[in-house]
Amino acid sequence: MSAVMISRKVRKWEKLPGKNTFCCDGRVMMARQKGVFYLTLFLIIGTCSLFFAFECPYLAVHLSPAIPVFAVLLFLFVMAMLLRTSFSDPGVLPRALPEEAAFIEMEIEAANGNVPAGQRPPPRIRNVQINNQIVKLKYCYTCKIFRPPRASHCSICDNCVDRFDHHCPWVGNCVGKRNYRYFYLFTLSLSLLTIYIFTFDIVHVVMRKYSADPTYPTLTFTVLELLVCFFTLWSVVGLTGFHTYLISLNQTTNEDIKGSWSGKNRVQNPYSHKNIIKNCCEVLCGPTYPSEKHGINLARSFCICVFQRAVLCLQKTTAPLIPNEHTPDDTKPSIAASAEKSPFPKEDHHPPAPKLPPLASPETDAETSIAKEQTH
Repeated sequence: MSAVMISRKVRKWEKLPGKNTFCCDGRVMMARQKGVFYLTLFLIIGTCSLFFAFECPYLAVHLSPAIPVFAVLLFLFVMAMLLRTSFSDPGVLPRALPEEAAFIEMEIEAANGNVPAGQRPPPRIRNVQINNQIVKLKYCYTCKIFRPPRASHCSICDNCVDRFDHHCPWVGNCVGKRNYRYFYLFTLSLSLLTIYIFTFDIVHVVMRKYSADPTYPTLTFTVLELLVCFFTLWSVVGLTGFHTYLISLNQTTNEDIKGSWSGKNRVQNPYSHKNIIKNCCEVLCGPTYPSEKHGINLARSFCICVFQRAVLCLQKTTAPLIPNEHTPDDTKPSIAASAEKSPFPKEDHHPPAPKLPPLASPETDAETSIAKEQTH
């Protein structure tokens, strides 16, 4: 009986070149530096365990049995939001495949022309118009792509993240488009939980002061909880207030630090709806592209097709670079000039389009490499 060799299918997350760790068949994604994340788990679980063990029994008997019930529900919600933020894909953008990167370099050189020796080449920036305002698309030399608006490259995870907010070591992951709402709910619920435990710790101390019941242990652990909650309260509540302010403006932490919309030119934020309710609904309730069943989402259609090829190729039309957005007027002369410099004969009004490399996903690329290995 001949043995049948079955080749294992290479998953997308196994080929991701960033500095991330995966488990559970790619469903859990985190940064490699997870020490602070474990500290976060220890502080939350440890403080709540002391509260459930020493305060809740006394408060349930002498005050109300609903106190421990609400504390358990709030604790479970905090843990759910923390794990959802830490284990999810923040919105990693795919890198260009080797043939696509070579094609992009060729088109950039053709657009810039021959740069004299000793001179610095022009910056690799493309402009798009969003809500009647010019927004620059910057080229990422690591990922070999023109990043979509509001995206940035995280130096810790070594990935471009869509709508990048910041890299949070407390959750052990980047915070981007796909997990920002869970991060905000985590900070909000953690603030409520901290205030809740801190308040009832004080109530417990006051009630025990006027009680002569010797059956309950000393207040050593209660004082420890008060100290932890007191120093945690200011940072967590302050962080929640800061992100509430950013959400009301439809702004990210990265944009706020860089002063993208509050610089000397006083450029207005093109993503803001000038309405707090609409901004909050877009950030917290807006649609996000889903992750695939196995591994993280590597949807190539947006950043590869639209921003690499539609911007760099010699176009015959002035189609918008982004759906529902318009091409700025300052890019139209460059397109016309490139058409005049085209090497095709003047009689041919419709020169053949350059042959583009196929949009191969990491999944099909892996299958092709496996087939080649089996052939050799």
